[in-house]
Amino acid sequence: MFDIGFSELMVIGIVALLVLGPERLPKVARTTGHLLGRLQRYVSDVKSDINREMQLDELKKLQEEARKAAMNFEGTVRSEMASVEGGLSSSLQSASSAVADLENSIRNPAAETQAAVADAEHSAALDRQLAEADSHAGAPAFAEVPVSTSGEPAEPEPQLGLNFDAPAPEGRKTPS
Repeated sequence: MFDIGFSELMVIGIVALLVLGPERLPKVARTTGHLLGRLQRYVSDVKSDINREMQLDELKKLQEEARKAAMNFEGTVRSEMASVEGGLSSSLQSASSAVADLENSIRNPAAETQAAVADAEHSAALDRQLAEADSHAGAPAFAEVPVSTSGEPAEPEPQLGLNFDAPAPEGRKTPS
């Protein structure tokens, strides 16, 4: 701060001794020492206050960053919990419906068996009706044309037992 050497201090001391005298010099030196001590304590207090404020600002910034990170983490956890909760609720709903179906099947096995027997009888009756209809209908009206191995179409077979290319029977006359 002040660049005062030993020689300068000796000059100041001799001048003070001459000006103040030997009786008042020790009291003035003591008072000056106390004032310099207070000044040093005041300067050190100001420095420590400034350091504390700087640390407090840093801590506030760090606290704000930690709070933001905690809020982001909380939001992530909440969204994951919501997705897990949704998945669990849908699984629980499907499981409860499966349990309800199982309970119904255990309580009413005779009703399901009767329904299955009725369905089987109905399908057997339909099969019989189809077989009867097939036996009365004869050959199908539109049959596929067979292809010979040479790649040319083979002679078509008469459908429904009618052959229009054959000559008419002798007993009948065709109108002309």
